[in-house]
Formats: sequence, structure tokens, C-alpha cells
Amino acid sequence: MDRFSILVGDITKSGAEAIVNAANTTLLGGSGVDGAIHRAAGPELLAECRTLGGCETGQARLTGGYRLPAKYVLHTPGPVWRGGGAGEAALLASCYRSCLLLAEAHGIETVDFPSISTGVYGYPMAQAAAVALKAIMDFLREHELPRRVRMVCHSPEAAEIYRQTYNMWYAEDKDGRL
Repeated sequence: MDRFSILVGDITKSGAEAIVNAANTTLLGGSGVDGAIHRAAGPELLAECRTLGGCETGQARLTGGYRLPAKYVLHTPGPVWRGGGAGEAALLASCYRSCLLLAEAHGIETVDFPSISTGVYGYPMAQAAAVALKAIMDFLREHELPRRVRMVCHSPEAAEIYRQTYNMWYAEDKDGRL
């Protein structure tokens, strides 16, 4: 699909109109991608996040991007991995859908995602990739916005897992592989 791609990179340097923050429920910063986004955006992001009153797991909130190249940040708290039997997949899929719906509602044309919940929250990368890609691809089939979505992976190994999953389930032929 021309509207979706996978790459290795630093999401804080993304030129997308909106980047997604794998946040915690307070939205006040943390470790991993959350901490990196807050550091790169500057103190104005934290100040705005304080006004939001947090966010439930699987939901999303929109803020400005401040010192980031991205105009907006979509914050979504992912689920903590508890072995797979505590509704983690549904919550993770909801993270992706909530961000995409919020982007669509605000007319955002380009969105870059990190691999939500696969850091300190411990979600296994292969399972997370399957959930993320299904949520994203289902959404893109039914909606015009955003026009471009990218999965920005922090390592070549993570990108390879996402590419293998995409190629297995979504590439219609050899030319469609990522």
C-alpha cells in the first residue's frame, strides 16, 4: 500500500505532521520514546500535557509539537504486557485506532508511529507488530486521512519484524513487499 511504510529512525526528528508518543497515563513524560519526545519538544509540551488531566490506556490526546519538527503529538498510553490474557491486544489496537481517528478529525495528513508498548511495557515485538499493522491497515482501507502513515522503528531488528509481518499479511505480491 502506497500510504504505509516502515523505516528505522528517530521519531523526534520526523517531518510528519504528527508523531505518536507511546505515553503513560499521566502524559507527563517517562522513559523510552515518551521521555525522548518530551525532551525534544521542550517544557511547553509538559505544560500543555498538565492541562489534559491524563489519558486512559487505549485512548489518545492531541497536543502541539513545540520544538519538534512535527506540528502535533498524538499521545496514547499503551497496555502493559501481562501475558496476553488481560485484553492487551484490544487495548493496543485501540491505541492505533484512537490516534488515527484523532488525526483524521484534525485533518492531519501524515502520522508517524513508534512501536507502542514494546519498550518498558514489555509487549512482545512480533505480537505487537501483528496488532499494530492490522489496526493501521484496516483503518487506511476505510479512511482517506491520514494520507500517509509510517512505522518508525528504533532498530533494524524491530523494523525487520514489522516488515516480515506486513509482507506475510498485507503484501499482495512480490512488488508489494516492504
